[in-house]
Amino acid sequence: MKRIKGSFKYIFLSIASLISVFPFIWMVIGATNTATDIIKGKMTPGLEAVNNVKMLLEMVDLPLVLWNSAKIAIISTVLLLLIASLAGYGFEIYRSKIKDKVYGGLLLTMMIPFAALMIPLFRMFTKMGLLDSHTAVILPTIATVFMIFFFRQNTKSFNRELIQAARVDGLKEYQTFFYIYVPTMKSTYAAAGIIAFMTSWNNFLWPLIILQTDGKKTITLVISSLSSAYFPEYGVIMVAIVIATLPTILIFFLLQKRFVEGMLGSVK
Repeated sequence: MKRIKGSFKYIFLSIASLISVFPFIWMVIGATNTATDIIKGKMTPGLEAVNNVKMLLEMVDLPLVLWNSAKIAIISTVLLLLIASLAGYGFEIYRSKIKDKVYGGLLLTMMIPFAALMIPLFRMFTKMGLLDSHTAVILPTIATVFMIFFFRQNTKSFNRELIQAARVDGLKEYQTFFYIYVPTMKSTYAAAGIIAFMTSWNNFLWPLIILQTDGKKTITLVISSLSSAYFPEYGVIMVAIVIATLPTILIFFLLQKRFVEGMLGSVK
């Protein structure tokens, strides 16, 4: 009976894995076929991969678009990790009478949908003269309540005796943070870094609103413009999606072990 139950479990997990991986398989196969083949539902690899890449390079300045996405994602991730970890560290380590009230207020802002913030943000950045700039894309992403919450929760497992020892040894507060806290919490930083990079890399709505010049657009906006053509070249679009997916997959697999540790809240 146990063997039958075990077999059903593995069959169910295999089917679920296949369903979850299918979009990626279809994406890669589609990148090797023509638009007509994809529309017909062809599910076998074709011979059009090179032609699709050539067409993509003719239609899009791919190095510039990837550079725009990479620049925005890297700067956003670095600043977000710094600000969120400082906030999470401060909320958890330091004592204050109003700390929990301020933290509760921050958590309540998570209930506000981004759609409600778009118009005020757009008007603010327009008045600041930052419309159609990467700075306007980056600034709203450098401090999120979720990341502050994530760092504070992980800081609960941080050994406070290390801070006391650092203070006894004469380290200043910023030295304790950068020399003791940051290296100890590297798994948390890795997990948060992956989430922040993937979120920024895949960000679509806000860049669509704020970026207007073709030379400043990101890969997600370019893929969207390719699919809005009168007769979309689905093979070319699939190639663009494959290329856009590679950086996030690469970073995830490089930091996979740290990601799991960070999500579990472990401290090393």
